[in-house]
Amino acid sequence: MSKITLIYNARLLDESMDTPGAVLVMDAKIRSVFQGYYTNSETLEKMARAVLTEDGLEEKCPIELFNAHGLTLTPAFIDMHVHLRYPGQTQKEDLNSGLHAAAAGGYGTIVAMPNTNPVVSSMEMAMKIEREAAAIGLTHLFQTVSISRDFGGEDTSHLDFVEKKYVPVITEDGRDVPASAVMLEGMTKAAEKGIIVSCHSEDMTLGAQAKPFRAEALEIMKGVGLSAWGTGDEDFDPDDEENAEALDRIDLALTKANEILALAEDVATVRNIMLAKQADCHVHIAHVSTAVSINAVREAKNELYDDEADYNADEADAAYQAFEEGEKYQPVPNPRTTTNGGFAVSCEVTPHHLALCGTDEPYIRALVNPPLRSEDDRVALLEALRDGTVDVISTDHAPHTLDDKAAGAPGFTGLETAYAVCNSVLVKDNQFNPRRLSQLMSAQPARLLGLQKGILRPGYDADLTLLDPDEEWTVDSRLFYSKGKATPFEGRTLAGKVKYLFIDGRLVFES
Repeated sequence: MSKITLIYNARLLDESMDTPGAVLVMDAKIRSVFQGYYTNSETLEKMARAVLTEDGLEEKCPIELFNAHGLTLTPAFIDMHVHLRYPGQTQKEDLNSGLHAAAAGGYGTIVAMPNTNPVVSSMEMAMKIEREAAAIGLTHLFQTVSISRDFGGEDTSHLDFVEKKYVPVITEDGRDVPASAVMLEGMTKAAEKGIIVSCHSEDMTLGAQAKPFRAEALEIMKGVGLSAWGTGDEDFDPDDEENAEALDRIDLALTKANEILALAEDVATVRNIMLAKQADCHVHIAHVSTAVSINAVREAKNELYDDEADYNADEADAAYQAFEEGEKYQPVPNPRTTTNGGFAVSCEVTPHHLALCGTDEPYIRALVNPPLRSEDDRVALLEALRDGTVDVISTDHAPHTLDDKAAGAPGFTGLETAYAVCNSVLVKDNQFNPRRLSQLMSAQPARLLGLQKGILRPGYDADLTLLDPDEEWTVDSRLFYSKGKATPFEGRTLAGKVKYLFIDGRLVFES
């Protein structure tokens, strides 16, 4: 028998809708969307039955009623960049803890990175992980595959056997492919199959030059008892003369490291875009963090728009000329488009790069790759969100043990704070329309991945999140489902709380 649920008395929010209403779910899909103030369940049930009768269902088939009590019903979020540390690093995270964290964060789909132990370098291994995740019955998971076999930076032969249906994204995330020739080879293979190449853009030779400065800063931080994630240092007295001197030395070393890493990101971003253009592939620039890099993405997109406009104008002229001469018009294929899509550029930014300035205390000590940047860089990312340069917001959820963080492991836990951080920083503080946030966290990642998700429309998957955008809460990592407890937002009061998550129409999480 069909599973039918009517979620009513809700605020419906997606990229193009912000209105009171209700959603009828049947067989894991959205069947109908009713817009308007419907608080009477009996009236709505009659409307729902009228729709179901059109489908040939019995008039008295059971309908489960779910009163949202005014909460916001939105398409579940989709995260294109998550580290689940599985297999091989389960002390940091495992499938169960990671998928529970994703569900608590309102995520219906996540894309897991391959920098595990062993590295995920085959479709068989990726599909095995996906099957294990599906058996848990929470958030959907796609497992990426590495660009070079085992991150060796030389062999791409494994990509010959990867299929887009199961692996829509390949990446070397956590590092970049050092050799341009190898990256070009991997991108060319991906282009032939329509697979997205997600790039952690970092010139690895420059990145190596930054390591000694980070190591110096970490040694000083250990000596004075400071964390490597920017919070939890309430007992540290910055006014103490020795502590103040230590902070100056830490800041100097990390500033040097971050300057090198900014150059490393900018050089590699430009390289990866150029290689993707040569390969005619879709390149996705991960966790963009600098003004220079986001501008490189903007310029590449503008060039694509200009080429498309020129092509369309030429085709219009040719069609008109054929009409004038009484001839049949023969369209000319767009040279920038292949059967698998051709050259395209997309990018993501993270909540922490949008929310935090990394040139000042304490966040200069919050170690992540790429580093938290200057206020000018942060503002440039906000502007790129406004003008459409940025396609999606991804968490780069990177859980570590506290011991690993203290030793300098870069990255933060992010799945359970992402919505609240973005809602607070973008919607509450910077007057972004909440529809735009839904677009960045749901609709656009769904489009990039080719999923029928991300908007409230009949026929789309019923992965739905109910949330309260106004509820304030204080971040306490001890309550995280994730094993990773290091977050730069520890103790911070945020607005926006995920209350329920439906996957394929099934209620799988309740806060």
